[in-house]
Amino acid sequence: MLIELTVLCAGSTYWLNKKRPKKNLIQLLSVPVQVKNAPHKLSSSVNVITLLKDIKNSVMRDEREQLQLALDPRYNETLEKIQQQTRRNLQLSLGAIGLALLSRKFSIFIIPSIFAIIYLFRNMFKIIWRDFKKGHYLSTLLISTMLLLGLIITGQVVLASLLALVGGFFATLINRIEVNTQQKLITIFSDHPSQVWLLRDGVEIQLDFEAIQIGDVVIVNAGEIIPVDGIIQSGTAQIDQHILTGESQPVDKSTGDSVFASTLLLSGRISVQVETSGEDSVAAKIGRILDKTQSYKDTQIIRGREVANRFIPVTMGLSAITLPLLGAKPAVTILSAGLGSSMAFLGPISVLSYLQILSRNSILVKDGRVFELLRQVDTVVFDKTGTLTLEQPTLGKIHVFGDYSEAIVLSYAASAEYRQPHPIAKAILARAEEEQLQIPKPDSASYATGYGIEVTVDGLLIRVGSARFLQREGIDLPDTLNSIEQQSESNGYSLIYIGINQQLAGVFEIQPTLRPEAKKVIEYLKQRGLKLYIISGDHEEPTRKMAQSLGIDDYFSEILPENKAELVNGLRQNGRFVCFVGDGINDAIALKSAQVSVSIKGASSAATDTAQIVFMDSTLNRLEKLFHLADDFEGTMKSNLAISIIPGVITISGAYLLHFGVAAGLGLFYAGMIVGLGNVFWPLAKNQDNYYDK
Repeated sequence: MLIELTVLCAGSTYWLNKKRPKKNLIQLLSVPVQVKNAPHKLSSSVNVITLLKDIKNSVMRDEREQLQLALDPRYNETLEKIQQQTRRNLQLSLGAIGLALLSRKFSIFIIPSIFAIIYLFRNMFKIIWRDFKKGHYLSTLLISTMLLLGLIITGQVVLASLLALVGGFFATLINRIEVNTQQKLITIFSDHPSQVWLLRDGVEIQLDFEAIQIGDVVIVNAGEIIPVDGIIQSGTAQIDQHILTGESQPVDKSTGDSVFASTLLLSGRISVQVETSGEDSVAAKIGRILDKTQSYKDTQIIRGREVANRFIPVTMGLSAITLPLLGAKPAVTILSAGLGSSMAFLGPISVLSYLQILSRNSILVKDGRVFELLRQVDTVVFDKTGTLTLEQPTLGKIHVFGDYSEAIVLSYAASAEYRQPHPIAKAILARAEEEQLQIPKPDSASYATGYGIEVTVDGLLIRVGSARFLQREGIDLPDTLNSIEQQSESNGYSLIYIGINQQLAGVFEIQPTLRPEAKKVIEYLKQRGLKLYIISGDHEEPTRKMAQSLGIDDYFSEILPENKAELVNGLRQNGRFVCFVGDGINDAIALKSAQVSVSIKGASSAATDTAQIVFMDSTLNRLEKLFHLADDFEGTMKSNLAISIIPGVITISGAYLLHFGVAAGLGLFYAGMIVGLGNVFWPLAKNQDNYYDK
């Protein structure tokens, strides 16, 4: 208990003294301690100041909170509330101890001090109740509660107040690990505008989003999120709806086509007759399914607590047997041995240490139980679009017509798309730069919303856009295009048409871009012996080709969002332990259904809210590091288990053979705790190569 109080005091000092050491002072005090035979890829020296800073950061989760703020600036409000509550709890703790001390002289303070003690212990009561609902009835926390009540009943309120202080701190540690940092209701519509433009009697008026009614006509412009589900009444547009449907390429839509809330209008201007909005939209229905989906993690507790709980009947049973054999003192000595009980403390602290290491590696882990779960993963399921591919597409094959060369067509198209912000323009410009082409400056430019762009270059009229755009401008499309269009559709490519004056000059295949790190990550996972799947809302052929290019044998295509979760549940029912990696609203239910869930920064808020793990560098590169640290964590936990058992075994043996008393038992227990703390903080020391100063 002395160790716990030491850690608590360190944390309290941090909150009371918010000033950080100056840089020059850190440099003066940073004395490297050489470590012999340091393992490969680990630091060859230990910086004491850095280690102390890491220990403080791991317990107070400073760097995790910075990552959370980078992911969601709105978390700052939650963070301020947590800090205020922490300071308030510390003040209440000191007040409760003060009341307890006063009660020794003035009996009038006994009742207030008891109420203060019980209030300080409230979070422990909540965790015990949570454990009860999970089926964990006998626990170290329950024993601590019984001890607290016993101290109160016997009038030892000062000791009870100290126990409540430690218990409150320990409850805070558990909540930081076993409860996600965002337990809020998933809000699919966090990006919808607060106000929308409605068409009323031929006049556009601006109203609050909540004022939308079925049958209203909403006006949506390029670059805006579509706020409702509905039917286009007028206009044409290009819409990115992969976040909802999983389609890899934007889709062209015009009068009579359906559009969905939370999708992005890339180009064009449309009027949409409202069919559903708010809670009745497709995206909101996904959110409701998500809220009702039982998370696998909801029934789990940290292994350290679970192991400690399992040893309670053993210790109590040995003590009960010892009582009639050797008497009361040896029986109490065996109880003081705390066989395995230090795991309840060492386990959570180990998790916090590794969470600190992960934070330093730009990996935000919102649920500390993932270390236990990652070791069991035998199947990894990847979403295709946005997860294995980048948002930025690539210009693939260039088909030319007439007497034009690829270089001429590409240079004119790049001239037309010069300084355009959309992904297709960037793909065309990137290809032109790659081939070191001279891009002529356009003389003039005009836009045909929802269709394409028209510019004048060197006296030539250049048009770049959809097939519909060129046909509208009177350019005939040859029948030979049919085979190109069919092949592109089966491959999941979109086509961009280029016209010069009144003749079709070329057609560009716009292909999804595979993440550059994807092949390396897949190769590593296969080396681990994991079963891999791709799951996608995209068509069968592009999904098959991507699986083939990555060396993945199994894939599912044209899967609706709710069916993704069904596939994950099907794998689980067949005995697979699933890690799902996804990025969109359409992945959120599957993310919650899997035993382990991973998303990347830049994904939809629904995905990052739901996922236990978020890669903050917006790549898949951290997946290998994640599994490596899970392996290392397993080794640390095995050492923790040995450290928690050996002192207890010595005490029990000593009680029978060497007449050990309670003092010897407690001495061995706390000696084991000291060794255990060294073991749990050692990973911070040996991973200092990744340290960066905040």
